[in-house]
Amino acid sequence: MRPGPRPAVVAVGFDDLDARTAYDVWRLRQSVFVVEQECPYPDLDGRDVEPGTRHVLLSDETGALCGYARVLDDGDAWRIGRVLLAPALRGRGGSDPLMRAALAQCPDRDVVLDAQSPLAGWYASYGFVVAGPEFVEDGIPHVPMRLPRAR
Repeated sequence: MRPGPRPAVVAVGFDDLDARTAYDVWRLRQSVFVVEQECPYPDLDGRDVEPGTRHVLLSDETGALCGYARVLDDGDAWRIGRVLLAPALRGRGGSDPLMRAALAQCPDRDVVLDAQSPLAGWYASYGFVVAGPEFVEDGIPHVPMRLPRAR
C-alpha cells in the first residue's frame, strides 16, 4: 500500500492566497476563535492584507486546511498570532510544524506573541519567555511573550 500525501505547511503573502484558500482561512479562524472559544471579535482587522504579513497554512493529507498562523511585521519585532489547529488535529503533533514554519518567517528580529495562558509552556519550548503581566482578552487569560533573537 502506497502512503498517501503528507501534511504540508506553506507560508504565503495575501496576494498569493486564492479565493478558496482565503475563505478556508477565515472560516477556520471564525470556527475556532469566535464559535468554539465564544469570542466575538473583529477578526478581519485589516492586517491580513499588509505587505509584510505572512499566512502560514497547514494542510492535512487530503489537502484540507487544518491549521493556521499569521505573522505580522510590527517594525521592531515580528508578531505571531491567530495560531490554531482544527479540533480533529489537536494532540497529534500538528502544531509543531506550524510553529516552526511561522518562526522561519521571522528573521533577524525578536518575535512577540500573546499566548493564551495555558499554552505559555508550549511556546516556552520554542524559547519564548514571559514579557509582561497576564491580562484577559475576550474573557481568556493571556500572557505576552517574546523570543529574543541575536542581532
